[in-house]
Formats: sequence, structure tokens, C-alpha cells
Amino acid sequence: MGLISQNLENFNEGSKKKSKRKVLDEGEKVIEQESDMGSLGIKKTKKANVENAEVIIKEEMERKKIENLLFGSLHSPVEFGKEEDDDDVEGEVDDRALFFMDRAANSHLSVYEEDEDFPEESKVVEGMQERKSVWVDDEEEKLSINVAKVNRLRKMRKEEEESVISGATYVSRLRAQHEKLNRGTDWARLDSREKDYDSGEEDSDEESGVVAAKGYKDDEDVNDILRSDQDLVVKSSGKLLPGLLEYTKLVDANAEDRSAGPITSVQFHRNAQLLLTAGLDRRLRFFQIDGKRNTKIQSIFLEDCSIQKASFLPDGSQVIISGRRKFFYSFDLVKATVDKIGPLTGREEKSLEYFEVSPDSKTIAFTGNEGYILLVSAKTKELIGTLKMNGTCRSLAFSEDGQHLLSSGGDGHIYHWDLRTRTCFHKGVDEGCINGSFLCTSPSGNMFAAGSDSGIVNIYNREDFLGGKRKPLKTVENLTTKVGFMKFNHDAQILAISSKYASKSLKLVHVPSFTVFSNWPPPNKSLSNPTCLDFSPGGGFMAFGNAAGKVLLYKLHHYNRA
Repeated sequence: MGLISQNLENFNEGSKKKSKRKVLDEGEKVIEQESDMGSLGIKKTKKANVENAEVIIKEEMERKKIENLLFGSLHSPVEFGKEEDDDDVEGEVDDRALFFMDRAANSHLSVYEEDEDFPEESKVVEGMQERKSVWVDDEEEKLSINVAKVNRLRKMRKEEEESVISGATYVSRLRAQHEKLNRGTDWARLDSREKDYDSGEEDSDEESGVVAAKGYKDDEDVNDILRSDQDLVVKSSGKLLPGLLEYTKLVDANAEDRSAGPITSVQFHRNAQLLLTAGLDRRLRFFQIDGKRNTKIQSIFLEDCSIQKASFLPDGSQVIISGRRKFFYSFDLVKATVDKIGPLTGREEKSLEYFEVSPDSKTIAFTGNEGYILLVSAKTKELIGTLKMNGTCRSLAFSEDGQHLLSSGGDGHIYHWDLRTRTCFHKGVDEGCINGSFLCTSPSGNMFAAGSDSGIVNIYNREDFLGGKRKPLKTVENLTTKVGFMKFNHDAQILAISSKYASKSLKLVHVPSFTVFSNWPPPNKSLSNPTCLDFSPGGGFMAFGNAAGKVLLYKLHHYNRA
């Protein structure tokens, strides 16, 4: 039985009781009159009873009329084709009859409780005042809503004559109405407190194993795990899945000042916010990377050197700049000064265009003539030793601790050097390689990749290679031209390989599965012969330069930090 029906029955019973009482009262009055007057006859008594009965019948009809107006014809269904005798029933019903609050959603509330129109509105407003809103719509105060004009909004009125209300009032009443119809759960309320349970319930909970541990019963932070699913939705910087790489193209890193020539070097600073770019236009540029504006910070012009390579020292204090000259430059980031260094004492090299810096920022290794490797102190910028290969030296790579150096070149071998004794302690053949073109080591030092002129990239386990196992872990054959650049990201889950001799020759290898991401490079977009690449320290950004003088910037969604 519905709430309205229950209230209606109560109303009918009350009305019947009243009518019975009235009849009894009238009867008592008649008896008193008969006792007092004594001389009146039986006819007068019967006449009085008839008049009282007519009054009762008239009141009963009036009561039913009011019930039909308020609640509809519950006891006398509407008969089609017949008209009402009363003219007042015809036409539109008075607005007063329509103005009542339906509380069928809550069986504990009574229809006739007028003081419970909006029981939660004050609480909602107080809660909004206690907790400051994250965002406020200024247009709410300017809006005005006519709640009397729309039928479904009439229940928003607090008074019968109310018609137009402000936007803020409308929002608060909507919140109150929603709160009333959707009571929610206690654990989701920020002001909820732990309920008191009797001992019987506690015993049953303990038997089922659902009672909180000691020390947490009175702690309000216990329910925090139930208020947020952030740990389930936000991706952690854990295992990267193969197949498809999630990324977003951002504003070009050098959009504010593009290079007039091909980009030759791109590198992130250790703070992940500073990016250097260098090119054949003899300019070294610094940008603050945020993915939106990428503001240019500084530009340095070198009159007598087209920059072939520029690199930060790992400690972030200096930038080493080289070109096809017998000297190189050092730029101090703290003092903002440029120093010209060279030629190196005792050497006749006319070009120091290629070099690598050790991870401990102590040694700079340059490729020299006739297979020589020149070791220069990063502190004094002086030559401290040389190493000699059998063939020409074309590529260098340091181990993760800076104590070992890898080199490759024209003889198809990979050399391992101990910088403490400056001797070669291992030499192995790079499988299928005739001329090595590039070397790259992983940040952890357990793997390295070797590229060749034919576009083949071999990925080796370093310990297995030094132990005599020359078989690579994986041979990547996705490039068809000379490998010009390779780079592992910070956790060695991505290996970027590129060649500047083809337009879209930039591939990203998923290292754990040794497969190439199928959705990279972006379809229907030209990369304009990529020349260099770097990942940010946290892996969130990837920037690469091309022959068109642009530095393209991408966001890798798997990594939360730049």
C-alpha cells in the first residue's frame, strides 16, 4: 500500500470518527432539549433529527470533494463520457491543489509535514561553506529561473506565490532535492563517523574477519581507500606494454626560434625543464620545456664553428660544443661564459666533431684519426691519454659507471676498454656488421646496441658478450639505411633508432619484447629526416630534431614524470 493511500485511509477514519462524535453530540443536545422543554412533542424531535442528518450528508459530500481535488478519484474512478455536475470541477484545477511535495521516495516522511519541504537544503549550503568549491560559475548569480512556468520545476518552490529564483538558489535546491532522493552511503560522506555497534555485532564481525585492525578503529583515514580509485586508474611507471604506444604531439620545442639549418643535437638537462638544441646554423639555443609554450631562454652564436654536436656534462654545469675544427668550446651555465679549447697538445686532428661524455663527468672521449680515441679531462680540458683501435673509430659509448668505454668502427668489431688501466680487455665481432656506425648502452649497463651502415641494429646482453656469447638478443631490421642515432630511455624499456637518410626512418623498439611499436612513426606525417633524439630524465617527453630545423616534442603517457 502506498504512502498516499495510507494517509488517505487515516484521513477517512479520522473524518468518520469526527462525524460519529458530531452525531452523538447532536443526539445529546436533543436529549437535553427534550428534558428541559418537556412540553415538546415527538414530531419536533423527528424534525430536528432530519435536519441534523442533512447537515452531516452535506459535510460528507464536501469532504469527498476536497479529497478528489487533492488526491484524485481514488474511491470513485473517473467514468468516461460523463460530466461533473459541479461547475467548479470543470476546467483547470486551482494551482493550490497542485502544490504539494511528493515524498514517496522516503517512506519515513509524511505527506502532511509542511516543515519538511527542503530538509537538506540548509545542510547542503553549510557543507558548501565549510568546503570551498574548486570551481565557481560566475554566471549562476546572473541567471534567473522561472520555476512556476515549467511543470517539472514547480516542486522547487518553497511558497505558492514564488516564481522566479536566482541561479545560485536554483542550484542549491537542486542539490537538496538530489540529496533527499539519493541518500548515498555513510562511508562516502566526508563528515561520517564510525558508528557504534553493540557487542553482538562486533562478535559476528570478528568471526567473519571484517573488523578493522587495532589502532585503526578511530582513524578517519581508514576510509580513504574507499573514497578514491586513483591507484586503480592512474598508470604507474611500471611495465610498459608492447604493441601500441600512447603519445601526444605537443608544441615544437623550438617553436619560438627554429634553426635555419639541420638540427644536429638535442638533449635534456638533468632537471628535465631545460632543453638544448644545436645545428649547422652555428647557434646553440636553450628552451624551457613545459609542452605548451616552450619559452626560449638564451641563444649563443659561434662565428667560426658549425655545431656538429653539443652535450651537457652529466652534472649539468657545462655544455661541450664541437664541430669540424681542431678545437672545441665549453659553455659554463653558471657564469654564462664560452671558452675556446684546443688544439690538443701533441695531436694533429683537424676535426673533433664527435665525442662522448662519461656519466661521472670526469672524462670526454673524442674520436681521432687512424683509430685513435682521445681522452680529455672534463675539469682541466687537457689531453690525459689515448686509445688505439685496429680500424677507424666511428662510435663511442661509456658504461654506466664511467670506468669502461665501448668503441666500434671500420673493422666490424666492438672494443671494451678499461679506463683505469687504459687497455682493451675484450674485443668481439658484431654479428653481420662490416662497418659499425653507432653504439649505445642502457642506463643500467646490462645491455648495449650496435648499429651498422646497412641499417641492422643488434641488441646484446653485455655480460654474455664479454663471456664469449656473440649471438645478439635481437636483431632489428626495420631500417634500410645507415644507422645515425640510437638512444635508450631512462628505464631501458624503449630504444629509439633512426637514420637521417630517409624521411620516416625513426623507430621505437619495445625492449622487453624486442618488438617495434606499430603506431610509430605517426601515420601520414613526415618526420623530415630525423637526425638526433633524446628522452627526458623521467621519460615523459621525447624530443627529436630533423633536417628541416625543427625539434618535435611528444608526450609519452606511460610515464608520469618529465
